[in-house]
Amino acid sequence: MKVKIRKGDTVEVISGRLEDKGKRGEVVNVLTDDRRVVVQGVNVRTKHQKQVQTAANRQMNPGRIQLEAPIDISNVMLVCPKCGEPTRVSVQRDDAGAHRVCKNCEAAID
Repeated sequence: MKVKIRKGDTVEVISGRLEDKGKRGEVVNVLTDDRRVVVQGVNVRTKHQKQVQTAANRQMNPGRIQLEAPIDISNVMLVCPKCGEPTRVSVQRDDAGAHRVCKNCEAAID
């Protein structure tokens, strides 16, 4: 499925948990099949990890690990690099190919 948000884009959380609403961050990963994105510094969860000894005789660090959980793609909005505002995205096609365009200021996002 096609999504208009890509890895490396800056997005703003527009709905969801009150702690995360209004936060901005960079997209770390896009899960297209599930229509979810992982945003840096948003939806941070704590994972309790046991110490495990592997076959290569390495030990994983035990303790509590902070990690970003995926959020639904409908809860984030792309931030235009030119105007700095959250915006919807349109796709314009020309001879050079297709590129994303800001709906507010009509600047190219790519």
